[in-house]
Amino acid sequence: MYYVNREQIDLRLNVLPEMIQVLDKSSQHSSHDVLYRYAEERALHLALEVVTDVGSYLIDGFIMRDASSYEDIMDIIHDEQVIGDELYAVLKELVRLRRPLVQEYFLDAAGRQTDTARLTGALTEFAAQVRKYLEQELAY
Repeated sequence: MYYVNREQIDLRLNVLPEMIQVLDKSSQHSSHDVLYRYAEERALHLALEVVTDVGSYLIDGFIMRDASSYEDIMDIIHDEQVIGDELYAVLKELVRLRRPLVQEYFLDAAGRQTDTARLTGALTEFAAQVRKYLEQELAY
């Protein structure tokens, strides 16, 4: 029997719509607008933390192999068929933004070229695929 912390997974997945809203709004403004630039960076940071936290809960709960990095979390949940190929590619890109956001504190111009529509769609799809996986695996 698995112990999957559905409460914590749901808590995290339920904040994704707010992050998507911030990303959508900030993409409509110039990157020179400091307020929207910081909002975008914070939303990206929180989104990638949600994705990796949920991945970690799944890995722990279903006793999957141990992850060695944030990118490895994405590899594992992809290998275990929690997420599909297209979503996996987008989420790997998102997770790669962690270093510039957390250690360097900002995205350079190249990092700011995030396709917001693709990313927000991926975040919505991530929540749906995780919930579907949980329903299938836990049969409820």
